[in-house]
Amino acid sequence: MAQYSAQLDGVFVALADPTRRGVIRRLGHGPASVGDLASEFPMTLPSFMKHVRTLESSGLIRTTKSGRVRTCVLNRECLAVIDDWLAEQRRIWEERTDRLERLVTDPEENRQ
Repeated sequence: MAQYSAQLDGVFVALADPTRRGVIRRLGHGPASVGDLASEFPMTLPSFMKHVRTLESSGLIRTTKSGRVRTCVLNRECLAVIDDWLAEQRRIWEERTDRLERLVTDPEENRQ
């Protein structure tokens, strides 16, 4: 998982902000224009564009421009990297709790 460290860092930094999490949540339903996304948040368009650029640079979204309309699309492959990292963490903690359970419930383990 060390090879994913820089990418994960960027993704978690991007997801640390509630506005950006809201954008990701909305894009989970399908592509949307920047204007449509921005209308859901109480800020100016230039301020909102900073959030879009952060999400794009982290790899969580992709944008395309057609004429004057910039459309955002969720990059689901990037979410798979997060899922892999979470699965690894879950496995580690499940192994630890399994060992603790054996230690507490197995008298043979307590003698060692």
